[in-house]
Amino acid sequence: MASYRSAKEFREVMDQIFAIMDEDPEMGPRLRDADVPQRFEFEDLDLVVNIRAALPDEDRNLVWEWTDDVAWEPKVKMAMSSETANKYFQGKENVAMAIARRRIKAGGDVKAALALMPITKPVFARYRELVERDYPHLEL
Repeated sequence: MASYRSAKEFREVMDQIFAIMDEDPEMGPRLRDADVPQRFEFEDLDLVVNIRAALPDEDRNLVWEWTDDVAWEPKVKMAMSSETANKYFQGKENVAMAIARRRIKAGGDVKAALALMPITKPVFARYRELVERDYPHLEL
């Protein structure tokens, strides 16, 4: 099974993916405008990341911090394994099905999170390119 080698590697990959979404001229502004603060917990790696839309005075679209010590409340909370996250970003995990099958535990305004899916769909191809190029052990 394709898996991350460490929590450090997982963060490294996710930081690149969040940066792609933040900097993309289509995804970034749309995610900022949607303004859905989220908290993701990756249970197997004991990691938490909180993500929010950038404020008007911040020169970016998204802000993320790998801690629960943040100055905002998430509207959506999701918990999953790093394996599920890897499948999702490769376009091989349907979030609604994963929630129904408890591979993703979700709370808060899940409907708002699901509404972001069409916005973030272009990141799948970019993630697969990144994995193929730099992290082939993660390919599914």
